[in-house]
Amino acid sequence: MRIAILGASGRTGSTLVEQAVERGHEVVALARTPGKVTVPAPRKVETRRADVSSPETFPDLSDVDVTVSAIGIGKGDGPGALVAGARLLAESKIRMVWLSALGSGVSSRSGGLIYSLVMRVFVGSELAEKAEADQIALNAGATVFHAPDVTDGPLSPTRHVVPLAELRRPLLPPRISRATVAALLLDEAETGGHGPGIAVPLS
Repeated sequence: MRIAILGASGRTGSTLVEQAVERGHEVVALARTPGKVTVPAPRKVETRRADVSSPETFPDLSDVDVTVSAIGIGKGDGPGALVAGARLLAESKIRMVWLSALGSGVSSRSGGLIYSLVMRVFVGSELAEKAEADQIALNAGATVFHAPDVTDGPLSPTRHVVPLAELRRPLLPPRISRATVAALLLDEAETGGHGPGIAVPLS
């Protein structure tokens, strides 16, 4: 399978690139600064410059089977990066798996009271943009993952995904390792098992 990964130079994006190559996929790594992309196997990874703030130069993706977005709002980024990224991937008409955050938009209370308070304090102004980008992705038929707090750590052997409507609201703030999120995103990219809608990755 040929997979395009948006945000490939970030921490989650680079994990996605590494795991996708390990699974035998061809990867198109999309990043604003291609030189920052870690390439574990040059013959299986093609890097393309992809700046969502410059849609006129965004690369053509007609040669890929599925797109996976790990784009985030980095330091120095102004508002609108997530929305712009969602629009560009939606316009490509390629099947999309979009990574967002539990606690934004329709899942604002799904992580529990403590978690929602933490999200408002530390993510705050980004929540509205995440919700808008999510809706663009959903309208394009994407599977949108609302991931809990992402941490460093090993891949969970019990990883699974549940539809947002079936998530049991936890008492304590939920967490998941970056490696586990990446693996679940790739599982969905490979199988399309959850289809359009919001799902929650869990350890």
